[in-house]
Amino acid sequence: FDEITNFFKPFLIPNSRIDTAFFDRFYLYLPGWEIPKMRPEYFTDAFGFISDYFSECLRELRKISYADAIHRYFRPGRDLNQRDVIAVKKTVSGMLKLLFPDGKFEKEDVRKCLEYALIGRRRIKEQLKKIGGLEFYDVHFSYIDLEDGEERFVTTPENGGSALIPEGELQPGSLYSVAHQSGEGNMGLVCLDLQVMPGNGKFTHTGFGSGSAISDELKEAVNYCRSNFSRVSQDAKFSESEMHLKTTDINGLGTMEGLELGAFISLVSGLTSRPVQSQMCVLGSISIGGTIIPTADLPGALQITQDAGAKRILIPVADMLQYSKVPADLISKFSLEVYSAPVDAAFKALGIK
Repeated sequence: FDEITNFFKPFLIPNSRIDTAFFDRFYLYLPGWEIPKMRPEYFTDAFGFISDYFSECLRELRKISYADAIHRYFRPGRDLNQRDVIAVKKTVSGMLKLLFPDGKFEKEDVRKCLEYALIGRRRIKEQLKKIGGLEFYDVHFSYIDLEDGEERFVTTPENGGSALIPEGELQPGSLYSVAHQSGEGNMGLVCLDLQVMPGNGKFTHTGFGSGSAISDELKEAVNYCRSNFSRVSQDAKFSESEMHLKTTDINGLGTMEGLELGAFISLVSGLTSRPVQSQMCVLGSISIGGTIIPTADLPGALQITQDAGAKRILIPVADMLQYSKVPADLISKFSLEVYSAPVDAAFKALGIK
């Protein structure tokens, strides 16, 4: 799934539009990698039902519903809307009928089916969030145990239980930023890593995908750094180093743009041997001459950074115009470092007052 922007893309015919309302009506997404391949030990020599009889059993089970079994023991968390609740209840009912057709199940049996249903439904919402942005912001699914009042959250395995942006300092020249997919409205997290060696100012790069947009952006970032590096440091010399910038396309954007500022800060960090602040993510970009370009979709970008585990956000002052559009509980997750110019951004990213 790293090679596509979202799990629903293979469902579409070429050049067709993704209809989020259609996919939001899916109850559960079961990925192929969770279905084991058939093995000889899975077959039995014992007797079994013929398909006609088994099909009739399943048809009869459709007349029974265990959808209310959840409410005996649990309550859905606040991030589940009504469509989510219906999807989860339907899935739990189906699982209980398959596993306990006699209706004899206990609390822990319901819990397992509930967590399975929540993960499958959250997987759909995570993909819709990539496509539809803030409309599908509420993806932190949970359930509350009525017996002890404890709230338990579920995560999808592919998103991982730990943060993508690790705690502690990164190597100088390394940072995280949010890029845009060229020609599309999608955004995704990228990691920039810079290798610095003695040289004569040569710059190379890999991993940014094809297309002229990102190549032009990287040239602009390098030229701006070459012209303004003396404003940052009097000790290191741009012309005395050879630099190679590599990106890791974490969300599979393919072709990307909007990384001039990230590339500039990565160069400054690597050349000065100073790491960016811990768990920081860079938003915004710059144009030729250093004009600040605000984030196109601030709420969506902040959601991506929160999911990745960022604690500090380097944000252009122009983004404050979108501040009111960001949910209060989302903005409260971060410490914001506001910048007004590229050099100012570099200083704040490196923690230089």
